[in-house]
Amino acid sequence: MPHYPEGTVRALLESDHVTPATRTALESRLAAPAHYEAQFFDADTYALLRAVAARLFPQPDRAEPIELAPAIDQRLLAGRADGWRYDAMPPDREAYRLGLGGINQTAEALFHQSFVSLPAADQDAVVQALADGQAQSTNWAEVSQKYFFEELLAELTELYYAHPLAQEEIGYVGMADQPGWQRLGLNEREDREPPEQLSNGVAE
Repeated sequence: MPHYPEGTVRALLESDHVTPATRTALESRLAAPAHYEAQFFDADTYALLRAVAARLFPQPDRAEPIELAPAIDQRLLAGRADGWRYDAMPPDREAYRLGLGGINQTAEALFHQSFVSLPAADQDAVVQALADGQAQSTNWAEVSQKYFFEELLAELTELYYAHPLAQEEIGYVGMADQPGWQRLGLNEREDREPPEQLSNGVAE
């Protein structure tokens, strides 16, 4: 996949191409501590959420993966939501409690172990069962496994690609929002945008 050279996003954040509000938001994500103490979830449920996130967004090439679970914990603690939900779904706090519990029950049903105790391949099988609507848990009588998986995956995706390092991976420099964007055509590049770095060299 084409990507910009390492450090591009961080270099942009130090430039006058980025508005102060955007810089503050992205720098806070870069500076997030590696260790986070859960405030909404209990320790076991938070460890479960981290483990599920790690299977949906594995990051084997990172020395320190982008942590996605803290933002969900903070959002639920504050009671924030996106303003809508499926009518078949309970409020977010209850949906996460039931959904994560359902994942653990599915792991127990399939492998007789908790999700966090399973090897990666078995964890993937549990997640796949959830994605296929075949997860085994009494909790699914209270929360739709289809919608829970959809909402969980959507939130994790949003959080991952809101992080500067993930944006750097895909060559996204839209955070350089101070001067605006003028060259909008296919393969057009603003002067401030770096060339794409391809596997066989640099594309001009």
